[in-house]
Amino acid sequence: MDFFTSMDISASALTAERTRMNLISSNLANAGSTRTAEGGPYKRKDAVFAAEPVVEPFSSVLKKAGGSMEPKQVGVVQITEDQTPPRLQYDPTHPDADAKGYVALPNVNVVEEMADMIAATRTYEANVTAAQAAKSMALKTLELGR
Repeated sequence: MDFFTSMDISASALTAERTRMNLISSNLANAGSTRTAEGGPYKRKDAVFAAEPVVEPFSSVLKKAGGSMEPKQVGVVQITEDQTPPRLQYDPTHPDADAKGYVALPNVNVVEEMADMIAATRTYEANVTAAQAAKSMALKTLELGR
């Protein structure tokens, strides 16, 4: 794997994790939204990641040589809505309460979202570290020529 491939892989992971963090932020911001443009309470959103092969000469060289390693990039292939039913809370004074006095609240669990945010942050940091290591190795390689 060359320098640019490793940077591409880290960059794709950083982009995917940024999307995940944006969705988590949206979920937290709308944890109390009982009314949306689509109608009903806000529905939790989540990113679906998938690995895709890096298309470049190096991977084709590996295949020809019988190598089994194929560099992969990660990407967000879909943003899904959580289909868990909304939480019901009894509050007959709420403007969005039904005839029985229950309000449908978003299916967002704040504790779960915070745990997901920590995991996304750690993954982001790991990819920044990998990109910095690749950059450092490239700079050390350039210093060898002096």
